[in-house]
Amino acid sequence: MKNMICLIVVLMTLLTACSDSTSYVTPTSTGRAYEMLVVIDRDMYERPAGRALHDALTSDVPGLPQPEGNFRIMTVAMKNFDRTFKMFRNIIVVDIDPNRYTQTKFKYVKDVNSAPQMILTIQSPSEPEFADFVYQHGHMITDFFVRAELNRGINELEHTHSPRVARVAQDMFGCKIGVPTSIDAVKEGEDFFWASESQNNQLNFCMYSYPYVSSDIFTDEYFVHKRDSVMEKNIPGAQEGMHMATQYYKDHYMVESENISVRGTFCQQVRGLWHITKDNMGGPFISHVRIDTINHKVIVAEGFVYKPNESKRNQIRSLESALYTLQLPADESASQELENNAIEQSSDVDNRITNKKDKK
Repeated sequence: MKNMICLIVVLMTLLTACSDSTSYVTPTSTGRAYEMLVVIDRDMYERPAGRALHDALTSDVPGLPQPEGNFRIMTVAMKNFDRTFKMFRNIIVVDIDPNRYTQTKFKYVKDVNSAPQMILTIQSPSEPEFADFVYQHGHMITDFFVRAELNRGINELEHTHSPRVARVAQDMFGCKIGVPTSIDAVKEGEDFFWASESQNNQLNFCMYSYPYVSSDIFTDEYFVHKRDSVMEKNIPGAQEGMHMATQYYKDHYMVESENISVRGTFCQQVRGLWHITKDNMGGPFISHVRIDTINHKVIVAEGFVYKPNESKRNQIRSLESALYTLQLPADESASQELENNAIEQSSDVDNRITNKKDKK
C-alpha cells in the first residue's frame, strides 16, 4: 500500500511537471511578413499624429520599379486590443498621456505573447509632440521592423533552404547559402550558376565570381560592367540577341549601392533594376559583392524578381534575407563566433546586419 501511494505521488508530480512545461510554450505569431498592427484610436489615426506614423510605415521600399510601401497597416483601438490582436507579429502601440509623460520616447519587447514578435510602444505627452517625433525618427521606426523581418527570414533560411542550390554553391565556390526551397532549378556556367523556381519563376538567384585586384573595384560603374558582361553570357532572352542587362535611364544606370558589413567583413550592397534587351521583361534585383580572401576572388550573390504588374516587396525582401546567409570559405569560424557573441544593437539587429554607412 505504501509503495502504491508513492507511485501515485510520483505520477502526479510528473503530470504536473508536463502540464507546467506546456504552459511555457510560446504560440506562433499571427499576421504575414511586413504586416503591421498599429494600436491607435481611429480618430487619432486620421489626425497629424496618425498620419505621421502612416507615412513612415508606408514609405517606399528602395529599388523597386513601382512605389510599394514597406508595410501593410492594420489598426485597432486600444479598447479592442484583446488577446487575439496581441498575437500579431509586428505591433506598434501609440500611448499618449500628458499625465504620465513629459517627453516622447519609445521602448520595445520581443516575443511576449507569441513568437516571432516585436512590440514597439511610443509614449508621448501630446499628439503634436508625437507627430514631430515620428516625422523626425520615422525612418528609424520603419528600419527597426524591416530589420526584424529580415532577421526572421535569415533564421528560417538557415534551417530550411533549397538543398540543390546549397550543394551547387558549395561545389562551385566553396560557399554556404540558404535560399527559399521553391528555388529548385539550376543552370550552371563558368564560375556562374543561375537558380530559379521551376513552378512560376518569380524568385531567381545567381552567383558568380571574378578575380579580386584591389579595393578600387567597388564602384557602381565597375559593378555594372562586370554584371552586364556575366549576364549577357549566361542569361539569354527568348530570341537571339536578347539577354539580361542592368536597366538604365538617360545614360544613367538605375542602381544604388552602399558599403555594409556582413559577418564582420566588407560587403558592397547594390540595388537596381534589370531588363531583357529588346524585350519588355524586367524587375528589381539586389546583390551582395564580397571578397573571398582565401581564393582572392570577388563573390557576387544576387537575387532578382520577375513578377510583372504585381507587388514585389515580399519577394525581394526574402531574397535579401537569403544574401545574408552567405558564408564564404573564410566565414565558417567567424560565423560561429558571431553566433556565440551576438550583441543586441539599439535597433535590435543581430551582428549579421549592421548599420548602414558610406552611402554612395
